[in-house]
Amino acid sequence: MPEITPLGWFHTAMGIVAILSAIVALAKHKEITLETRSSQIYLVTTLITAGTALAIFQHGFFGPAHVLAVMTLAALAVGTVAATTNIFGKLSRYLQAFSYTATLLFHAIPAVTDGLMRLPVGDPILTSIEDPILKMCYLGLLIAFLIGVSLQLRWIHRQQN
Repeated sequence: MPEITPLGWFHTAMGIVAILSAIVALAKHKEITLETRSSQIYLVTTLITAGTALAIFQHGFFGPAHVLAVMTLAALAVGTVAATTNIFGKLSRYLQAFSYTATLLFHAIPAVTDGLMRLPVGDPILTSIEDPILKMCYLGLLIAFLIGVSLQLRWIHRQQN
């Protein structure tokens, strides 16, 4: 793996702050919204993380991490529109929750990939993006997201009734 640049370190630091603040928001409030401080920190650092990801070209081309960054920006936009307008009617809060929580999945995929391919330094756990362990991690992340978002949407439904 290429060395991490100063932009890469900033990107990584913002990503760590984002993930930690999302965990706080979800544990404390059961959803990521525009109203809570932990969610606001998450959303801002997620925006910064996705934006900086678009400027990192370690492999010299637009790759899967860039696609996830674009998907993150799109999900942030959809979630924010759902949170600040009534375009989606009664589905707004559900769409906001789904969109903002999806950004957490989009954070986790490159975090796990980079972590397993860089750590421990000098002898990383994985040496190939094609490693079956990585694919199992991705499946685990997807399952955790589906379970988490399902519980979150059910909780929102109970709050509204």
